[in-house]
Amino acid sequence: MKIEHFAINVSDPNAFADWYVKNCGMSVARKLEKAPFTHFLADSSGSVMVEVYNNPVDQVPDYASMNPLILHLAFVSKDPDADRSRLEAAGASFVVDETTPLGDRLVMLRDPWGFAIQLCQRGTPML
Repeated sequence: MKIEHFAINVSDPNAFADWYVKNCGMSVARKLEKAPFTHFLADSSGSVMVEVYNNPVDQVPDYASMNPLILHLAFVSKDPDADRSRLEAAGASFVVDETTPLGDRLVMLRDPWGFAIQLCQRGTPML
């Protein structure tokens, strides 16, 4: 089977989607103009989607208080320093910058809502 999307319940899906479109190269594949304001955001390859919505059936997790290793959205980055600077200028906050024993550079940030974003520069690309 092929994964179609990964879903995230967020406080403000319109603003969340707008930020990711403007700052992470995503595009809106489909959206609802009324509650729960669902947006399907496609990555720059067009083959991976993230669904964001505000569904009051359950709570929006307190992403800012979660360890980013519990849940994060990872993007391939050719230049983590430039991407980090650009995202911080757009309201993201820095968490950690590390290099793994395999030579992978992983820069963890939080978006303006506290959701964790990882910038991945792999020692050996996986995609």
